[in-house]
Amino acid sequence: MESRTFYNEILTDHNLHPSHKARIEGTNMTLEGVNPSCGDDIILELRVNEDRIIEDGGFVGDGCAISQASADMMLDLIIGKNVEEAKRLSDIFLRMIKGSASEEEIEELEEASCLRDISHMPSRVKCAVLGWHTMEELVDHEEDED
Repeated sequence: MESRTFYNEILTDHNLHPSHKARIEGTNMTLEGVNPSCGDDIILELRVNEDRIIEDGGFVGDGCAISQASADMMLDLIIGKNVEEAKRLSDIFLRMIKGSASEEEIEELEEASCLRDISHMPSRVKCAVLGWHTMEELVDHEEDED
C-alpha cells in the first residue's frame, strides 16, 4: 500500500506541477516522440554543451499522466549529466520496467523508480518509456551526425 501511495503522489505531482514542461532557450537537440497506440506525443528539447553535458531540457506535448510525469522525472534526472550517463540511466530505467535491473541500479533512478511496477500494466509501458526512448533516439541521432 505504501509504495502505491508513493507512486500516486509522485506521479500526480509531476503531472500537475511539471518542472520541465516548457520550451527551452538555446536548444540544440530536438525530437518528437509519439506513441501511436494511445496518442501520447512529446517534443523533447535538450541543450547540450561541447563537453556533452546536458545543461537544460524541456518537453511539450500531450498525453496521459504517466507519459508526461515520466518525461518530467527523466529530465530531473539527466539535466547536469553527460550524455553517456543519461543513456546509462535510460538503460537502467528500461531494464527496471522489464524487471531486470538490480535494486542498487533502481535506487539511482530516484523518483523515476516509482514507475517500477508499471510492467504489471502492459498497456501503460509504452507511456512510461516514451520520453526515455525519445531521449535515447535524440542523442544517438546526434552522435551519428558527428
